[in-house]
Amino acid sequence: MIDLPGSDASVRPNAQAVLDADDTTLGRRTHWAVELLTTPETPRDEDLSGNFVPAFLARHPQGFAATLEQWRGQGRFTVTDYQPVAHKSWVTLEGPTGSRSTLSLTLDSTGLIRVLHLGPEVVTPPVRAWSDLARALEQPGVTWSALVTRTDGGSAETLYAKDADRPMPNGSSYKLYLMRALAEAVATGAVRWDDEVTVTPALRSLPTGDMQELPDGTRVPVRETAYKMIAMSDNTAADLIQDLLGRDAVERAVVDGGHSDPALLRPFLTSHEVFEIGWGASELRAGWAASDEAGRRRLLERIAGPITVRGSDLGPTVHQLGLDWHMSAWDVARVLGALVEDGVRDASGVVNAVLTAYPGVPIDSARWPRAVFKGGSCPGVMMFCWLLEDAGGVRYTIVLQQCADDQKLIGDGQFLRGVGGRVIESSLLSGTSR
Repeated sequence: MIDLPGSDASVRPNAQAVLDADDTTLGRRTHWAVELLTTPETPRDEDLSGNFVPAFLARHPQGFAATLEQWRGQGRFTVTDYQPVAHKSWVTLEGPTGSRSTLSLTLDSTGLIRVLHLGPEVVTPPVRAWSDLARALEQPGVTWSALVTRTDGGSAETLYAKDADRPMPNGSSYKLYLMRALAEAVATGAVRWDDEVTVTPALRSLPTGDMQELPDGTRVPVRETAYKMIAMSDNTAADLIQDLLGRDAVERAVVDGGHSDPALLRPFLTSHEVFEIGWGASELRAGWAASDEAGRRRLLERIAGPITVRGSDLGPTVHQLGLDWHMSAWDVARVLGALVEDGVRDASGVVNAVLTAYPGVPIDSARWPRAVFKGGSCPGVMMFCWLLEDAGGVRYTIVLQQCADDQKLIGDGQFLRGVGGRVIESSLLSGTSR
């Protein structure tokens, strides 16, 4: 069984030793980050630059050392849990008063720290029955849906469903359709994994990811771009893939992927376009909301060019205007299943490698030899989905969706991710009870 950060069992007497022994790049960076909170003197900003991407320190104009001093002021920390997952890690820290915090860290593709955050530990309740899942997700002001299915050969069963037919905004899970369209293009020979895409100002988006920081004219193999799009949810990578394939090809993938109402995803937006319309000039939002599909396509033509919106401009939620990618939980489950089948057919193994590169939470690989994950978020939107396959080939799909008019009600996703992890570590995925 895997104990998640925030679980009752996530206090491990040997957690510090496990962290000390992790000689991977992620382990070394995490160990260094923990030491920042315990060294006798606060490091200077000039001493930090070798471990962080430049964009991280640029987000702290007053110097990151000042933030570190605030963190260190909470007292001497003890490591009680360490959870590394691909390019991310979570360390549970206990202060002298017994209060617990989570230090979360994300590496970029070069192995430098892109995200480092210390906040109060987010505790997720146990999920031992489907009623526990419903109680965990039922929060004032938050609309949610959930779906858990079991597929054994030709036999499919719904283990749990709550509003699973209702289309909801999903954030970055739209990249699943891009991956399907790319797999199809590779299968037909229209695209090769070793082909390259080129970073240009018109295709540069905002984080998540790091490809937006590459110099103009940088050429990146399609294989690497696809990995970043799925495993690191890189927005610029997704936009480069969509530019390579064409919007029409992705819209066909939506239909082929079994979306219940493909018109909701026409025109199929890039992340760049959502950012530009959603948080750019107000007349763009008004024009989008008032237009039919043809008018919206004309609007997208007018805004083509370098992005003018900055990350700091993001604020009010815009998914109510259709500025997101709307999918029901069943839609997500269908495209996940179709993608896994794409991976089975792909002789190169690239599709499967991309899909399984980042499982989202710690996964017991003995129980789940194959684990596919995708998360998605926008202001007021959070979703996580998994497709897990056991050693016998039985597949389980989990889809959790949240949205709200107020971003504060959604948070940073640690709670919803933790709830998903609770379902995965429970015994609910071994039975047939609804």
